Amino acid sequence: MLNKHARGFFTALFTPFARWLLRIGVSPDAVTIVGTAGVVVGALVLYPLGELWWGTLFITAFIFSDVVDGIMARLQDRGGRWGNFLDSTLDRIADGALFAGVAIWFFTGGADTAIAVAALLCLVLGMVVSYARAKAEALGFHANVGIAERAERLVSVLVVTGFTGLGLPTVVLFATLCLLALASFVTVVQRITAVHRQSLDEHRGTASEPAA
Repeated sequence: MLNKHARGFFTALFTPFARWLLRIGVSPDAVTIVGTAGVVVGALVLYPLGELWWGTLFITAFIFSDVVDGIMARLQDRGGRWGNFLDSTLDRIADGALFAGVAIWFFTGGADTAIAVAALLCLVLGMVVSYARAKAEALGFHANVGIAERAERLVSVLVVTGFTGLGLPTVVLFATLCLLALASFVTVVQRITAVHRQSLDEHRGTASEPAA
């Protein structure tokens, strides 16, 4: 998936910047928080004003903090549970703000209820995708499967929303959001199926164990 293919490239690109931030005393947590705040501002301030192109550029500038903070944590050998928790929690906030910003604009000045509803559907299903994996892992299962991971969802909506601000027909954005919603739904089903299969295997293994 895009996450795997792009990780090496962006790690090499941003490692010098991450080293510089560490040298001047910036922490990975600070980068995570500032990056999320930037995404939220771009999505919930610029998008609702109809500034889809400039909002996308603003968001993109901050969204790479998700790469930088991870590099910084690894350089400091601080890839612990707290960092993972904070990063995952703030990722959900950023994702929600992004789709909410699109929905707000098209419910109001954009005057396209279909796009607004599609954006809200993407927001809800995206949260369920993330929750399904988190809950599965909390129960000891693996659910890192699916066709719609976070990177794919973000790249798709950012690129198309940005070009919509430059005059791309809104039907393209609507189609993209519908496809994202469908892909997210399929991913939820895939994760439910994967966990159900593991649960059955676990039950069979327990049932086949001889009594003490």
